Amino acid sequence: MPTKSPLRVALVSDTHNLLRPELLAFLVGSHAIVHAGDICEPSVLDTLAAIAPLTVVRGNNDRGAWAESLPVQTTLEVGGVRLAVVHELPDLRGDPVAEGIAVVVSGHSHKPSLETREGVLYVNPGSAGPRRFKLPITAAMLTIAENGTLQVEHSRLVE
Repeated sequence: MPTKSPLRVALVSDTHNLLRPELLAFLVGSHAIVHAGDICEPSVLDTLAAIAPLTVVRGNNDRGAWAESLPVQTTLEVGGVRLAVVHELPDLRGDPVAEGIAVVVSGHSHKPSLETREGVLYVNPGSAGPRRFKLPITAAMLTIAENGTLQVEHSRLVE
């Protein structure tokens, strides 16, 4: 993983087998991509992994032999920052604070959100796939500054 600062980690969820050109453009220049589930087809993973190192979890709509190998929850470290990834927040196991997790990434609701609980950032990037109800089509970018400062910015991919 490059050590250039700031590090950019793209946060994506709920693509539901739709890789919009706007999402692919958003991902350019990312040092890593985190997909919080509901991928639906393995070809999505191949495309994303060709852009940047990819970490994924299985969503409730990820079925079949290819999906069985995907974890329900995983952790990764980028630039000294620990992230936990899960599709649905109720599936989160462990204590993020005690485990030194700085960011919890989840999906499922299709609603972009960002909140801090006990010093841990909880991010739902929203859905980058098919529109659900009147919810926006979004993804998020986690920026890790050289001094360890974290910033999360949601981006609307389609109006």
